[in-house]
Amino acid sequence: MYISQILMRAVQTRGDMVATICAGRQHTYQQFSDRVQKFAGALRSLGVGEGERVAILAHNSDRYLEFYYATPWAGGIFVPVNTRLAVPEFAYWLNDSGSEILLVDDAFAGVVPELRELVPGLRHIIYIGEAETPENMLSYEALVAENDPVEDAGRHNDELAGLFYTGGTTGVSKGVMLSHRNFVANTLNSMPAFNFSEGSRWLHAAPMFHIADGCAVFGATMGLATHVFIPGFTPAGTMQAMQDHKVTNTLLVPTMVNMVVNDPTVENYDLSSVRDIVYGASPMPEAVIVKAIEVLPNCGFTHAYGQTECAPLVTYTGPEFHELNGPNAGRFKSAGRAAYSVDVRIFDENDEEVPYGTVGEVCVRGPNVMLGYWNKPEQTEEALRGGWMHSGDGGYMDEQGFVYIVDRVKDMIISGGENVYSAEVENAVYQHPAVAECAVIGIPDEKWGEQVHAVVRLQEGKAAAEQDIIDHSHALIAGFKCPRSVSFVTDPLPLSGAGKILKTELRKPFWAESDKQVS
Repeated sequence: MYISQILMRAVQTRGDMVATICAGRQHTYQQFSDRVQKFAGALRSLGVGEGERVAILAHNSDRYLEFYYATPWAGGIFVPVNTRLAVPEFAYWLNDSGSEILLVDDAFAGVVPELRELVPGLRHIIYIGEAETPENMLSYEALVAENDPVEDAGRHNDELAGLFYTGGTTGVSKGVMLSHRNFVANTLNSMPAFNFSEGSRWLHAAPMFHIADGCAVFGATMGLATHVFIPGFTPAGTMQAMQDHKVTNTLLVPTMVNMVVNDPTVENYDLSSVRDIVYGASPMPEAVIVKAIEVLPNCGFTHAYGQTECAPLVTYTGPEFHELNGPNAGRFKSAGRAAYSVDVRIFDENDEEVPYGTVGEVCVRGPNVMLGYWNKPEQTEEALRGGWMHSGDGGYMDEQGFVYIVDRVKDMIISGGENVYSAEVENAVYQHPAVAECAVIGIPDEKWGEQVHAVVRLQEGKAAAEQDIIDHSHALIAGFKCPRSVSFVTDPLPLSGAGKILKTELRKPFWAESDKQVS
């Protein structure tokens, strides 16, 4: 199994088909492949050898897609960087991965001088934007034009293909090592779930640095679909692209779907071509599904559940289960059933399988499961103990194999589809001079699913207001991770017998009216 074969087959079978549409450009699969091979040649000329890491910090584009194929073609390992992070977090990912080449676009060219200071190992910066190439950077288009194509490096099966980081700073962030086998297995699993098919048009609206859109990076090519790109999600931009390019398929988080179908201008766009929308990160509220079916009557919806460590698809619930009446009514509230080559079980604290209907930890086994965490053997051993990937999600399985997520074993918050690790936020809040104790939890939020909330006890004799804590956090970590609200307590936070803060007790007042502890 190797990533390059996906592109080779596309060229062999439909080289004349339009592969990419972006910013007024379009390329056939033959042209796309030619550009990939020439950029792979450029990477080799810049010293990229077997297993070397190449990073990218950019918004969605056709050049981003070329990067995903050219890097393994050259023998390298791709490292997509989360565009929503702060500069120190960018630097950590680059330093930790050992990336020596970085691709940037217009949005991030301005942070390059600071990154050069923070990441001494950076040898080359490649500019993939639309303007004139900045000084001290290499032009992507010039590299493609000036280099000869090269043969595929032949990396395959369990050789490392990509590093996807799960967090944002040194205390939490882990590089998930995904192999060629992982990506190809996940692509095959994704074909029926995402309904990739010849002649379909996939819109890259979700960020391409995210492993969820990675399903389409490889799946849409395997299915001989056309890739359509917008820099990032906005309701108007997404609907305009759907109309202009007759988009048939895309992936959106529930917040995005809600914003589109409830946009006051939605009736001004022709969205009749859209036939499949995959959503993930959290269940879809029933009110949003009702509205979405009304606005997009020709469209089927699929709920996909996964995690980066699983490349990422684990389970999915197809359009046939997105019904409001009949025997399948309410099934869309589940995370779905296991993808074809994925083994899903629910284990107790002793890693023994529990009966149907019993809550435990969702555990996964299959060819999609990661090699491990980059340079973190202890965390790898813990996560993969017994040969199973321990997801950290609490849930149960019914007698038909549908998995329902009810809580998180890990202290992770999902807000607007983005993972936020509470320990990372707490580390930032604790640096405020007035803070004595802090616990960060997720609380219900109608728009984002969950919002980040900090419970704080101040040091005796010191003062701080809610906005002080929020502003302090913004100076240290990315905005989407920062607390949106803060509550202050005077008594010490509740502790377990092991001395750990009992976050379940802190969550209770906020989730009292819900039957589960996540949104």
